[in-house]
Amino acid sequence: MIHSIQLNSVPQPDPELNVHALKASCSACSMHQLCLPMGLDDDDMSRLDAIIGRRRKIPRDAHLYRMGEHFTNLYAIRLGHFKTFQINVAGDQQITGFQMAGELLGMDAIGTDRHHCSAIALEDSEVCEIPFNRLQDLFGHIPNLLHHFHRMMSQEITREQSVMLLLGNMRAGQRFAAFLVNLGSRYAARGYSSTSFHLRMSREEIGNYLGLTIESISRLLSRFKKMELLQVNNREIVILDAPRLKAIAAGTEKCD
Repeated sequence: MIHSIQLNSVPQPDPELNVHALKASCSACSMHQLCLPMGLDDDDMSRLDAIIGRRRKIPRDAHLYRMGEHFTNLYAIRLGHFKTFQINVAGDQQITGFQMAGELLGMDAIGTDRHHCSAIALEDSEVCEIPFNRLQDLFGHIPNLLHHFHRMMSQEITREQSVMLLLGNMRAGQRFAAFLVNLGSRYAARGYSSTSFHLRMSREEIGNYLGLTIESISRLLSRFKKMELLQVNNREIVILDAPRLKAIAAGTEKCD
């Protein structure tokens, strides 16, 4: 599951943002139920809105932050998709995740004040900047917000553990099936179809993430089409048989 932007100082609020404050507020955002806890009262929502630094547009293929940069903000994805990656000792890119609207970026840097990966937009995207020092101050006033943040960090740890299991123990077809099932469930949580979606990442990027070659991804797409599990049109995916795809992901049905 994202270059030249400096993150060492918190930008001053843009006067134009104040004119549209209500429209831009957390309570008015379509993603607020995913990236914010339910049950905040009006005063708590106002406090949270007040610490949001700005909404920033990130063009496709542009960095949100780079590996090694100083940590200042968390970023709530409002629109679009990102990928996070590290550069290994050989100088090659290793993708560590794909992120979408309603998810937070930047939590990798909380412990060391330095980002351990880079983040690049897979399409024209938009994020809300959340200065972390101000968010920490707010935790003392809104315990429900702190609890929600801990839950999000726990989900991120669980996701990373799942990826390790995916890469360590699963065969190629099982990895790819699990990847598609996971994408579908995340889209469903956002009110979209779990069985019909557009892949924002390339086949090469999917292969990099799953530890497979681009040729393997192409072969698996062809095999899943032949098995009548998928319809594929370039990056448009339609899952025709979700129960069987889930069975392959769980390892209870073979595909290779």
